[in-house]
Amino acid sequence: MNKKIAVIGAGNVGASVAQYLAEANLADVVMVDIIEGIPQGKALDLTQAGPVRGYNCHLTGSNDYKDIKGADIVVMTAGLARKPGMSREDLLKMNADIVGMGADNIKKHAPKAFVIVVTNPLDIMTYHAFKRTGFAPNRVCGQAGILDSTRFRTFVAMELNIAMSDVQAMVMGGHGDTMVPLPRYTTVGGVPIGELIPAERIQAISDRTRDGGAEIVKLLKSGSAYYAPGAATVEMVRAILLDEKRLIPVSAYLNGEYGMKDLYIGVPVILGAGGVEKVIELKLNKKELDMLTKSGTTYKGFLKEIGY
Repeated sequence: MNKKIAVIGAGNVGASVAQYLAEANLADVVMVDIIEGIPQGKALDLTQAGPVRGYNCHLTGSNDYKDIKGADIVVMTAGLARKPGMSREDLLKMNADIVGMGADNIKKHAPKAFVIVVTNPLDIMTYHAFKRTGFAPNRVCGQAGILDSTRFRTFVAMELNIAMSDVQAMVMGGHGDTMVPLPRYTTVGGVPIGELIPAERIQAISDRTRDGGAEIVKLLKSGSAYYAPGAATVEMVRAILLDEKRLIPVSAYLNGEYGMKDLYIGVPVILGAGGVEKVIELKLNKKELDMLTKSGTTYKGFLKEIGY
């Protein structure tokens, strides 16, 4: 019997997640969306690509949450996308209702699933899903740091004109303006980027990473990024489904780590069959820790706006 992944939301991000999951032949996929015909049509279209793309998993679409029953992992992508000039936090109250309804249905229909939240504002919506499902914190995490780190890796590779696969990067903090790129923990083939790139260029790359999502929103004018978020999400699904024990940054629940409690924020973790199996505490210098603490404090404030 195949594993089953449910994707809530069949917009651009949800459809990208479904496509990448299918092409990885990881599991059967069901897309759920409130708009009649959209998940069914996209699932059928993706199914018809199977003979060409070489995958055999089963893809279906539904407007009924009951069809997520039996899902091993549920990916929450439903929500309104950012528009130019809008921050991730501007979406807070609009998307809280959407994620809350989805979380209630996950609890009802897929009570044993792991949950990966992609909806923005990411860290706040992940906490919201955690509270509404009542699941253990290791079973709920958010796709943030892995996308931000991927963007950092991309910009470093572009700067040096080298293979992207040779770059490893670490970005912590909230998935927004307060994110914390960590050049000290970013390498090319094992070589710290400080030995390859001047300090002023590293700062510029860090700033571009921090504004990476907004840059795409500004270019698209009528939506937000979906290819890279979709690909980053599938990396997390794969790590859990195949018990890969990946050390990657995700939005994870903190209970004293880095001096913070009762919030979700981007930190490096071990991600495997147990979900978030361990939070890794890096040795941050004072500047880095202060930036991370500021990020956490900012998100604590936003949580109050939705009743926490």
